[in-house]
Amino acid sequence: MFFFSLIYNLVLIVASIVFLPLIILALVLVPKFRAGFWTKLGFYRNLKLDKEKETIFFHAVSVGEVNAIETLVKKTRENFPISNIVLSTTTKTGQEIAQKKLANTVDAITYFPFDFFFSVLSFLNTVKPNKIIIAETEIWPDFVYLAKRKNIPVYIVNGRLSPHSYNGYKRFKFFFKPILDQYQGIFMQTKADVDRIIDIGAKADITRFMGNLKFDIAPSMNSKEITELAQSLKLNGSKMIVAASTHKGEDEIVLKSFSDLKKEYPELKLLLAPRHPERYDSVEQLLKKSSFSYGRRSNGDTFENNDIIMLDTMGELMKMFSICHLAFIGGSFSSTGGHNPLEANIWGKPVVSGDCVFNFKDIYEFLTKSDAAKLSSNNDELTADMRKLLSDKKFYHKACEDTQKIFNENKGAVKFVINELKK
Repeated sequence: MFFFSLIYNLVLIVASIVFLPLIILALVLVPKFRAGFWTKLGFYRNLKLDKEKETIFFHAVSVGEVNAIETLVKKTRENFPISNIVLSTTTKTGQEIAQKKLANTVDAITYFPFDFFFSVLSFLNTVKPNKIIIAETEIWPDFVYLAKRKNIPVYIVNGRLSPHSYNGYKRFKFFFKPILDQYQGIFMQTKADVDRIIDIGAKADITRFMGNLKFDIAPSMNSKEITELAQSLKLNGSKMIVAASTHKGEDEIVLKSFSDLKKEYPELKLLLAPRHPERYDSVEQLLKKSSFSYGRRSNGDTFENNDIIMLDTMGELMKMFSICHLAFIGGSFSSTGGHNPLEANIWGKPVVSGDCVFNFKDIYEFLTKSDAAKLSSNNDELTADMRKLLSDKKFYHKACEDTQKIFNENKGAVKFVINELKK
């Protein structure tokens, strides 16, 4: 592994030199690329931790991973009350969500280092973690190798390997096998994920099925808070569709379905939540061209005089599901592979989406066996699926009950990880 790491670092350094002009240009022109740049290079001196305590380190790439491990981090705090807990993300939006959701739980929130040996060593020497938990299948050769050299156990939790990714990984099994050998434990979401990652080189004796952390999320508001949220948006009893995490091209699809349904249900409302903040202005241009009145959440606009509100604030989407009638989950009419439908299901709300959901294929297999979720292959099917949930009360109530039943049957991943950490 030493020579593997040496060659890997040489390749990284040479590539960085070759692409240095592009890196500088990106730093100048792309604000999100600058976020945490110097920290990621290895400048972690501002982290203040109690050196006498054990340190448990979590890494979650971005918003979705932070949401997935939120409950696990909080349970870790309960079970290891005197330990330092440090959380890192890769993206700026991940940092923002981590600060909102977990700032009062963890001791420090920072950025994950670039996978250069000097950046990783700086991080490990500053944080001095005793246990490292990496959410989902994030594989960084230098990081795991240097942690192993320092006898720090590294775990993958909530790991997943889609059939599409598996085909790519398998071609480079010679590359991944020595890296996967460095882990203390690899815990995957499904038994199929376990089989796939073992086939690309993971040791069978450390690779286990754990379930999905996302089934262990819990509603974050009580009934009073939900009522207050509906009142603040002035829904006044109207049914609302949440279109969550939409990507380019999907806003038009949602608006077409909403336009068709609005003719049948004049009081129907739409909360439109684009996935990426940089798209807010372009989505607003679409809304301007539509026949609908609209507002922006950041301006404090409500549904009192608007058909549509664009959710352009961070950290509010999860709670908006509590007051919707149904949710459309974006990334599913594009090549993105969909986003997490459970964030709506946890509130007992059924979801509809496009049929490109390979990122959450196993979850959708659970959901679509019942009426908790429906996959649509085109705009007309999406409208029809929404219409049924709006018009058929008996069907709608069964769909809501199915979401609760699925959660009750699939909990336990958090407990699994906590037990492993205690060992």
